[in-house]
Amino acid sequence: MTAHQTMLRFITARDHGLMRKVNKWPAPRWVRFWSIVATRAGDGWLWYLTGLAILLFGGDGRLTAIASAGSAALVGVGIFKLLKNISGRRRPCEIEPHCWATLLPPDQFSFPSGHTITAFAVSICLAEFYPVLLAPLLFCALSIAASRILLGMHFLSDVVVGALLGTGLALISHSVFA
Repeated sequence: MTAHQTMLRFITARDHGLMRKVNKWPAPRWVRFWSIVATRAGDGWLWYLTGLAILLFGGDGRLTAIASAGSAALVGVGIFKLLKNISGRRRPCEIEPHCWATLLPPDQFSFPSGHTITAFAVSICLAEFYPVLLAPLLFCALSIAASRILLGMHFLSDVVVGALLGTGLALISHSVFA
């Protein structure tokens, strides 16, 4: 067995262990509510509203900030669609039933998390232009990422890779546009 195969088995075993714990956890009502609100915010409307607020109140650099964040998000969509089709990884909710979450997945495959890529691409990119927004934007991105795991849509590794890809895209986009 190669080092690559050993590493993938290690990650998969940990992902499945966490999945089983999360899927059987009867989360408190507030956690359920927060998870659903966060994941729905990550469907796109939060980023559209944030973009609108930046356009209205973002000052002279608002168009550059929106172009940079939008570019990072669009490239992220292309990357996650490509990687999902290449990986073909099944979602946790398809492997084992969840005890309380009943949301339907937005697409067929799990790896990487598109919600997380977009959340980090937009949040980190906008925070580069508006540092005062870092804390609330990062809270939103982390909430979206955690909700994807809690709702049985993604494994931890899907979300970690999504956060890394989104952050990388944000930093590259910012360096191109700034």
